[in-house]
Amino acid sequence: QACFPPLILTPFSPPLLASAGARAAPSERAGKSDGYCSRILRAQGTRKEGYNEFRLRVEGDPENYQPGSTYRVTLYASSPAYFRGFTLIALREGREGDKEEDYAGNFQIIDEEDTQFMINCPPAVTESTPRRRTRIQVFWTAPPSSSGCVTLKASIVQKRIIYFQDEGSLTKRMCEKESLFGETTEKPLLDCCACGTAKYRVTFYGNWSEKVHPKDYPRRANHWSAIIGASHSKNYVLWEYGGYASEGIKKVAELGSPVSMEEEIRQKGDDVLTVIKMKAQWPAWQPLNVRAAPSAEFSVDRTRHLMSFLTMLGPSPDWNVGLSAEDLCTKECGWAQRVVQDMIPWDAGTDNGVTYESPNKPTVPQEKIRPLTSLDHPQSPFYDPEGGAITPVARVVVERIARKGEQCNIVPDNVDDIVADIAQEEKEEDDTPETCIYSNWSPWSACSSATCDKGKRMRQRMLKAQLDLSVPCPHTQDFEPCMGPGCSDEEGSTCTMSEWITWSPCSMSCGMGLRSRERYVKQFPDDGSVCTLPTEENEKCIVNEECNTIPCMLSPWSDWSDCSVTCGKGMRTRQRVLKSPVELGECTEDLEQVEKCMLPECPTDCMVSEWTEWSECNKSCGKGHMIRTRMVKLEPQFGGDSCPETVQRKKCKIRKCNRGGGQGQVNSDEKKRRKEAREKRRSKQGGRQGEETTSTAEHPGCKMRPWSSWTDCTKLCGGGIQERLMTAKRRLKSAQLPSCKDRKEIRACNVHPC
Repeated sequence: QACFPPLILTPFSPPLLASAGARAAPSERAGKSDGYCSRILRAQGTRKEGYNEFRLRVEGDPENYQPGSTYRVTLYASSPAYFRGFTLIALREGREGDKEEDYAGNFQIIDEEDTQFMINCPPAVTESTPRRRTRIQVFWTAPPSSSGCVTLKASIVQKRIIYFQDEGSLTKRMCEKESLFGETTEKPLLDCCACGTAKYRVTFYGNWSEKVHPKDYPRRANHWSAIIGASHSKNYVLWEYGGYASEGIKKVAELGSPVSMEEEIRQKGDDVLTVIKMKAQWPAWQPLNVRAAPSAEFSVDRTRHLMSFLTMLGPSPDWNVGLSAEDLCTKECGWAQRVVQDMIPWDAGTDNGVTYESPNKPTVPQEKIRPLTSLDHPQSPFYDPEGGAITPVARVVVERIARKGEQCNIVPDNVDDIVADIAQEEKEEDDTPETCIYSNWSPWSACSSATCDKGKRMRQRMLKAQLDLSVPCPHTQDFEPCMGPGCSDEEGSTCTMSEWITWSPCSMSCGMGLRSRERYVKQFPDDGSVCTLPTEENEKCIVNEECNTIPCMLSPWSDWSDCSVTCGKGMRTRQRVLKSPVELGECTEDLEQVEKCMLPECPTDCMVSEWTEWSECNKSCGKGHMIRTRMVKLEPQFGGDSCPETVQRKKCKIRKCNRGGGQGQVNSDEKKRRKEAREKRRSKQGGRQGEETTSTAEHPGCKMRPWSSWTDCTKLCGGGIQERLMTAKRRLKSAQLPSCKDRKEIRACNVHPC
């Protein structure tokens, strides 16, 4: 058995444990010899670091770990490098490894012939037998929530060289992942300290397409189901990782139906502030210039400051995406400005399918909701043998569009607030160096705030000359606080208005109309007087200026009708109505549109031809059989009825064969003839061509030619017929025997389906 040099550890590195094959000198143990996992050995070999031929990789290359999740950890060497021994540990950041609690998570052995737990230190993994290898793999389950950052560290033994690194390719540092997809954690949700209410717009950008996710992508009927969700309190959980799907979630996950889920949400009463709904998207992906991303608006307040939603990936067994308990209340007692999340699909735990179009197979008992991974099943469309991260299938953007009521957060939301809150310092005498020559100041820019909220404005000047390069030339820009038109500092301090909410759609779909926008009072005057600043604005808007001269004023198209068939190819229609007066003239625009629609293919039964005529009996006397055939004209498709039989035979009896008596010679000849005829029928071509068989062909008063070759089959498949003939070579007038007649035999051929 090979011996390897033990591992040396310097004082600045956490202890990397020695390889199982390392030699230990008891007198040379490290100072903490009585501590947990402290059998640290002194090395006699060469130590190297900074080389990249050896790598430690965690499945998906994550920057953060999800508490309690399991990851595949791989240690490998780039060709032509190899290693004989190794040690792998996972330490909490800043720990020395001499106590049990210093180690983070748990390793799981995949291949016992390759890896084992270290005898002197059970949390560490090492080789089972020292040999040349290029790769090992183990599973590592991350520690529970609030464990902080973790460092996975490896040491490599190659001949008499030990490789290890505190930072680099043999070290992987990961910190606990924040609740990115709404995962359950042990941290309780904090109470919200924000004041007033906030209004948000959530926009869903689907990116599940054949181009981005090509494996087994369902080209027909791919879609996102209707989106359903709510803004709610922490007392209500719509869905969460590690929880179980309710009946409403199951209906969304498996069928894409939001009806039951909406009923569940509405039954929660005061725990829900806004129900969030968006229409389904067919197909799942289209460019934004063809179809706008769906969006919805909702509100939050101090008690109902969480937002959750979900939508089904269709078709799929029970796969969805969404946010779970996204907190829009900040620790600084304000409302989040913008939240952007990339989303991967999750499994509702109610169906066992592994592909998009797997047949329904309920999961019994029901399993917990969990994210899909790239190692779930080789047939999964997201499978990656290397364990890489799943490419996100969607992105959701949550943006704050308005705030209402007094805001109590003490930390400004953006740079404009910061600038506006800084009192303008009194300008001292200009201290610009004499060596700097500037242009005049430009006029002040417009205020960054169009309302009575505080903003900022800017002016600039250009440096025209710098006479002394050693002296810097400052002050090329100047800022000062400001407010929108008609708002004095005095008004702004007593009557504060929100920003304008976006303009409403134009009241007319064609021609001149009106649109409006609103704002609200954020802070009323201290003396209780009424705010005189306007809270609503109206303005004219024009849609299609020339529409008054066009005779066609049409309503929007109706929704498409149902397909005219229940399966296969059909048609569907939609209509619109002429709204313009008849006096404007004739309208030639179409009021109805028809297009083809395609539903799953209809079942097609097998089709066969008519039976052929019965063949002649295959015997000249005694018992024989006749056959008839038919061919397959169309194979069954899409579950249609299977094909019936294509060959039938039935018995036939011409006459009794003569036996014994005074015609012994004739009977003997007849037997020989029948025997040789049978031998010919067994051959593929009916016997050797051109050979006369006297015993078969000769009878008193006649002489027969031998059987001809079988003709070509009348069909290449589906059941055909072959024939062969025996004709009389010479007939005597006295010959009256049936055997002197010309004969024909028929048999079936190529009976396999087409």
